[in-house]
Amino acid sequence: MSLEKRQRAWRRGWWAETLCTITLRLRGYRIMSRRLRTPVGEIDILARRGRTLAVIEVKAREDFAGAAESVTDRQKQRLIRAAGWVVAGRPDLASLDTRFDVMLVAPRCWPRHMVDAWRADPQWLKSRGEISW
Repeated sequence: MSLEKRQRAWRRGWWAETLCTITLRLRGYRIMSRRLRTPVGEIDILARRGRTLAVIEVKAREDFAGAAESVTDRQKQRLIRAAGWVVAGRPDLASLDTRFDVMLVAPRCWPRHMVDAWRADPQWLKSRGEISW
């Protein structure tokens, strides 16, 4: 991928995440972090509302269907590990219910928020030693 294409993709992702954070704030979420880098992966948006900690993956494509299809199992597992890493380092977050959401972004439309898009299987993750929560 050329430098110009990478820069364009970065800008598109940044604007998509900005639009999503505005939408989330309007819905009562407190944005805790954007583009949170951990040793095991990056979380696009980490937000909280009440007793829920939302780990949100943002996908921007030409249409919502393409955006929804672009979330892979590998990305889901990476986000689960990253969330475990964040919660392990922040004891104040351990008592919250962790949820994995996806926000889909398409041109000239408000983002679609897919709440609880997938669930982490705690037994499987604990058996692999990937989480301690």
